[in-house]
Amino acid sequence: MNIQTVATAAVDLTAIKGRQQIAWGSGDYAIIGTTLQIVGEMLCEAVDLRSNQRVLDVAAGNGNATLAAARRFADVVSTDYVGALLQRGRDRAIADRLPITFQEADAEALPFADASFDTVLSTFGVMFTPNHEQVASELKRVCRPGGKIGMANWTPESFIGQLFKTMGKYVPPAPGMRSPALWGSKAHLATLFGANVAIATESRNFVFRYKSPKHWVEIFRTYYGPVHKAFAAIDQEARKALENDIYVLLDKFNTVEDGTLVVPSEYLEVVITKKR
Repeated sequence: MNIQTVATAAVDLTAIKGRQQIAWGSGDYAIIGTTLQIVGEMLCEAVDLRSNQRVLDVAAGNGNATLAAARRFADVVSTDYVGALLQRGRDRAIADRLPITFQEADAEALPFADASFDTVLSTFGVMFTPNHEQVASELKRVCRPGGKIGMANWTPESFIGQLFKTMGKYVPPAPGMRSPALWGSKAHLATLFGANVAIATESRNFVFRYKSPKHWVEIFRTYYGPVHKAFAAIDQEARKALENDIYVLLDKFNTVEDGTLVVPSEYLEVVITKKR
């Protein structure tokens, strides 16, 4: 057992996962999630999705990659451990008249047989799970030999990566927990997925476009679970300090000066091919 495995084992991952589930179930992530739809569309193109493929979307949230795959006539199963988010995806599928299977599932213990999917997707989803190695193992397990695993993961240097680092000053992560943004590092992915895969990555930007910095803060503080819970966990003085730090971060990344907000946030587009 290596040092990293010992460190992971020492952390109460079940308790952390429970707190994360509550966080993502708070607010209403779908309000923000729908603005990220383009990422799911681009990821489906990156994995060269085909209409005869069986596709699994893991930690699907409100279904951006799910809907993108279904629009390409794939046979899609959409999973998440937050039922309310899956319902949002189900509502969107009904509105778009797309045949999709929705199923609550834990990314660390997927209830599917080995090699049962041609393509496995996740957009800003599995990167937030506590046990990185276990999730990577599950993604590989359910993907068939010759199949592909496609992910979109925020990088450590990105706006969102820096946002989580900023919040961590006020609400520190549990001891031993690793940053979700590590999934945006090719070196970390190589360690997680190990042998028998080929990993291709592309640096891309998703651009947050909001009415103003204040508008962005209002939306994220109200609807984005991790930000919503961070503010709820600290006292009034700390809330003011955190809000000020977030405005500083927004100002640093904002590319326009017309009063609106245009903030690019880097993410790593990942295509992992499981060798035959």
